[in-house]
Amino acid sequence: MFDKLQLEALAILEDRTLGIIDRLQQVCELLKNNISYYDWVGFYFKNGNKEELKLGPYAGEPTDHVIIPFGKGICGQVAVSNQNFVVPDVKAQDNYIACSITVKAEIVIPLFKNGVNIGQIDIDSNSADPFTQADERFLEFINLQVAKILD
Repeated sequence: MFDKLQLEALAILEDRTLGIIDRLQQVCELLKNNISYYDWVGFYFKNGNKEELKLGPYAGEPTDHVIIPFGKGICGQVAVSNQNFVVPDVKAQDNYIACSITVKAEIVIPLFKNGVNIGQIDIDSNSADPFTQADERFLEFINLQVAKILD
């Protein structure tokens, strides 16, 4: 499954007839629509020189979490740690920001450009403990390809 999606994501990201935001939006939709346990897929990016993340393209239910301070929630922690964060059960996390009562698990993978953490891909799942190392490797691949098209 991931091999096929890697190729489809690459095709989208390399399509220079679309703007970067449109390409990222299509990648979010591709992942949400093709991986049954990816219920919300979005990108957050560092907001200029501020110590916060700003929501970019996403697929799924609208969220109030458009701005997330560094250190707050799973996304904010990844902005500081520069490490992948897999949460099998969001209820077990003290520093979790609930986006929806249906979310049971989350995975956040930092996005690096020239060695600097500039953002992340965030996936929420309504399934308990669905994420594996294969998800991590797949999302790392997506972020590597996304970094190539960002200025």
